[in-house]
Amino acid sequence: MTLIIAHRGARSIAPENTMAAARAAIAAGADRWETDVTVTKDGELVLLHDATLARTTDAPDRFPGSEPWNSCEFTQDEIRSLDAGSWFARTDPFGLIAAGEVGEATWSAYRGEKVPTLDEVLRFTRDNGFPVNLELKRLPPPLRGYPLVDRVLAMIDVLEVDHGLVILSSFHHEWLREIQQRAPSIPVQALIGDSQSVLPDWETDVEFTAYNVLSALINEDQIRDLARRGISVNLFTVNTEEEMLRFARAGVAGLFTDFPQRAVKLLRETQG
Repeated sequence: MTLIIAHRGARSIAPENTMAAARAAIAAGADRWETDVTVTKDGELVLLHDATLARTTDAPDRFPGSEPWNSCEFTQDEIRSLDAGSWFARTDPFGLIAAGEVGEATWSAYRGEKVPTLDEVLRFTRDNGFPVNLELKRLPPPLRGYPLVDRVLAMIDVLEVDHGLVILSSFHHEWLREIQQRAPSIPVQALIGDSQSVLPDWETDVEFTAYNVLSALINEDQIRDLARRGISVNLFTVNTEEEMLRFARAGVAGLFTDFPQRAVKLLRETQG
């Protein structure tokens, strides 16, 4: 059965990469959620996709004159002081507020939502038994020497999170090799599809047992062949019903989607 992975949480119905989005992913029936780990100016780990705080927080209002509001130039306390929820209602990024699928009581409650810390996310994962895919983001030049793998693995163990509940992924494959050596019980997934990615030869150049691939870079025949060889393929970001069905029928292991609520309804009906 194809896993339904809520991309940055259920981000079509809640502000992405927040605990509200994680809770919405559970409520939608997703199998797990995906989020992004990055590093603050003072070396703390928080959840944020963009290099800048401008799109998903009120940093431009709170810190005028600090353009472009790069997250690596703010401390954890500064980032945690921001509102990471109000933008969702203001911009309605997927049009679901206008469509009536996200009611006023729901979107108004997102005001004041915080950028989560990794500690908060791992406690949530542990306490709810809800698996999380943590993407370890490539770090900007000021933080290139930061021991990201060390910090993430240490936090998982200190909080006694079951290794089966955490998947670590990255476009920086050297980190994944390090994780395999140091914590082989934690699954890793190699990301393919950003501007720096090198597309492997799927017939001869497969190093990892699981890949998270931009859906436009692989076809159904390749997915079927990799599955026969024991290689799992998860695709991002799959949002249309036609693509969900097509890739699920090809045997894809998982689908990252902004619409887990729709994918659950569609695929659980067709897959039984």
